[in-house]
Amino acid sequence: MRRVIILGSTGSIGTQALEIIAQHPEEFQVVGLSANRNVDLLAEQAKRFGLDTAKAVQGAELSCELIETTEADVVLNGITGSIGLKPTLATLKSGKRLALANKESLIVGGRLVTEAAAPGQIVPVDSEHSALAQCLLSGNRSEVKRLILTASGGPFRGYSYQQLSEVTPEQALRHPTWKMGKVVTTNSATMVNKGLELIEAHLLFGIDFDRIAVTVHPQSVVHSMVEFVDGSIMAQCSPPDMKLPISLGLTWPDRIAEVALAVDFSKSHTWDFEPLDEQVFRAVWLARQVGESESTYPAVYNAANEEAVEAFHIGKISFTKIVELIEETLARHTPAAELSLDGVLEAERWARETANSLISQS
Repeated sequence: MRRVIILGSTGSIGTQALEIIAQHPEEFQVVGLSANRNVDLLAEQAKRFGLDTAKAVQGAELSCELIETTEADVVLNGITGSIGLKPTLATLKSGKRLALANKESLIVGGRLVTEAAAPGQIVPVDSEHSALAQCLLSGNRSEVKRLILTASGGPFRGYSYQQLSEVTPEQALRHPTWKMGKVVTTNSATMVNKGLELIEAHLLFGIDFDRIAVTVHPQSVVHSMVEFVDGSIMAQCSPPDMKLPISLGLTWPDRIAEVALAVDFSKSHTWDFEPLDEQVFRAVWLARQVGESESTYPAVYNAANEEAVEAFHIGKISFTKIVELIEETLARHTPAAELSLDGVLEAERWARETANSLISQS
């Protein structure tokens, strides 16, 4: 019986995790929930899983208190955005296993997070990184030649830069494969999400950026691959369903039955792969530069993007201006001399202020 705390319980990741837990009551016990919004749903979830109201909290600060004061085996961090950094650090400090869906906290925190983690303490929940973790079980790390992240290509695969400049918020939220929240869906459309995942893969698995590739796979059945030095490539495949990586995050390295459907090979399938046009989708190229520069640059990349996404959805900037704004903000940034939590938070504050100043000039 695994005791589970779910942060961001009212969001897409959190609600799916609770569905898995409800379907496997013999495997899990919910001992804590937190959410930033949707108080009514949070209260309903607490009642459904028999939680004391003190174990269903709001906000990142109270999430940290929940982690510190609650006996648990696994904390699923399903918070969206860099506000998940403090709960991530609190989880690692507590010694609990971290099922990490909040990629921003790892990217923004960088070495602050990886150095705080014990070996195997962080289990990735992003479908791509869960796939990589599974594929890496097929060989020794010394045998890994490169990691291959797959990308659906989003709703604008094949678009020119001019076509992207005319995209509307409504169009950006029509992802062809996944159903996600506003920020993550928009990030998938700009490919910022894939840029963040590139940095995340580097931090999680310790592979240099020149050994991490991105390929476009519209069907989203092959979730990522690992190429070994002998030329063999291992792939993790399943119909797109986040319940599979969520369940593995909660039970790693074990699996539980009947979480998601498998590929039905009694039917015909065609899986396509094509190169990513990094000239049109510059967010991935930019993320490589940011990741290699380290320091507070990833924090600025992420914070500027969050402000730009919000500005796009309220009609202040165009779709292509999102990545342009990130690049402009990065160009003005002076990185911290040493990486610290205070330095990261200050870089974020500066990036949001700078990005909003640039937005007001647009």
